[in-house]
Amino acid sequence: MTRNKDVTQSKDLTGTYDVVVVGGGAAGLSAALVLGRSRLRTLVVDAGEPRNAPSAHMQGYLTRDGMSPAEFLELGRQEIARYGVELVRDRAVDVSRDEDFAVRLAGGEAVRARRLIVTTGLRDELPTVPGVAERYGRDVLHCPFCHGWEVRDERFGVLATSPLSVHQALMVSGWSDDVTLFLHTVAERELSDDDLRRLAAAGVKVVPGEVAALRVEDDRLTGVRLADGTAHDRTVVFVAPKAVPQTGLMERLGAQLQETPFGAYPVVDPTGRTSVPGVWTAGNAMGFAEQVVHAASGGYRAASAVVGDLIMSDLDAAIAE
Repeated sequence: MTRNKDVTQSKDLTGTYDVVVVGGGAAGLSAALVLGRSRLRTLVVDAGEPRNAPSAHMQGYLTRDGMSPAEFLELGRQEIARYGVELVRDRAVDVSRDEDFAVRLAGGEAVRARRLIVTTGLRDELPTVPGVAERYGRDVLHCPFCHGWEVRDERFGVLATSPLSVHQALMVSGWSDDVTLFLHTVAERELSDDDLRRLAAAGVKVVPGEVAALRVEDDRLTGVRLADGTAHDRTVVFVAPKAVPQTGLMERLGAQLQETPFGAYPVVDPTGRTSVPGVWTAGNAMGFAEQVVHAASGGYRAASAVVGDLIMSDLDAAIAE
């Protein structure tokens, strides 16, 4: 095990790291902080594409409520640097394993590691309705826990892309009494009797018909226009992006994945250990609903397990010798 006593960020990527963390978001930086404090030679590979980049603020993280995602990550990078953790701005494009792991970067370099923590997150695919991508993170939102307080009591619309959108409409009704569910690509017959009863009880209005575009005036969302030309005044629209897990590295390593309604994610134990010996994961790389606070916690948990695994592995090797 390499005892890391250098508190400067090295540019030398040669040699074997104790741990390479792939992904520089909340999960990856949290893991790196624990690893650095545990005196392990650690590298973070950061492609710089956090899922919450479109949002101006992140909410619900105790002591960090309202902080911008960019500021949060910058503070995290400063913290890990104090413990000698190295960070490279690059993308991990391939990984293989012999005695150790070999991670190939898009820039052409290859780095070696005894253990991997993969925190590559996921990518959101938005509905292809004009205005949705442009307004996403502002007045087009996806999570009431992330943004509900800030838009409370406004006129909500929910853009349905599957019957699961009924659940979203019911949830956001906790933040506004004026909610309209636009069925868009969902047929009325796809809603169950229970769905209809709950929507009625929540006071959610149901509007059939495909949404053609969002209406924007003076850089503010003002409504939803249907394909038949009718318009509905709305000031906030909730959407359900399609989650695309970034599991390429896991698949190359042969990790076992499990299908969920929100994509296929690695099978893990409570610490984030995958089915591949020596590989852990955390954050949205292991599940759709991991908020920033969950991701940071998961990174800490995975790193703690990796530290213990390396210590015990080295002790067993010393005994064998």
